[in-house]
Amino acid sequence: MPVTQVLILTTGGTIDKLYFDALSTYQIGDTVVDRLLHTARVTLPHRIVGLMRKDSLELSDKDRAAIRDAVTHAPEDRIVITHGTDTMTETAQALSGLEGKTVVLVGALSPARFAESDAAFNLGMAFATAQVAPPGVWIAMNGTVFDGAKVRKDRSQNAFVPV
Repeated sequence: MPVTQVLILTTGGTIDKLYFDALSTYQIGDTVVDRLLHTARVTLPHRIVGLMRKDSLELSDKDRAAIRDAVTHAPEDRIVITHGTDTMTETAQALSGLEGKTVVLVGALSPARFAESDAAFNLGMAFATAQVAPPGVWIAMNGTVFDGAKVRKDRSQNAFVPV
């Protein structure tokens, strides 16, 4: 398989959250994606671009348009987007219909800075999915790759499930 650079767009979300006290006051910190990929010894060429630092509940239609614009104009055709889980499916929907791009949205249900976070595993799945999946919009969460148009977050299970 030919080596292709993967673009990673960061938008914020739990994967990059910093918590300061027991009351769960947080802010979106600098992205940890580069550190996670370095720790995993990823050697495939990749480029990381920070688009925004927002909780996904704060993303607007304008933000989603900016994400779509970044994907559309990227020279890479394999793209991973780190994103908060609450509105990930809305962004997947906003990215539908892009021609020739494999886009994988990924997040975490606990911050990457936490010892028992799912962030590193989810990011690894997303990075691999971006390399092998056909063009389209995908969500990599909970050890599963979902069609971005056929998934929802089930808050009672704290997991993504197919629809």
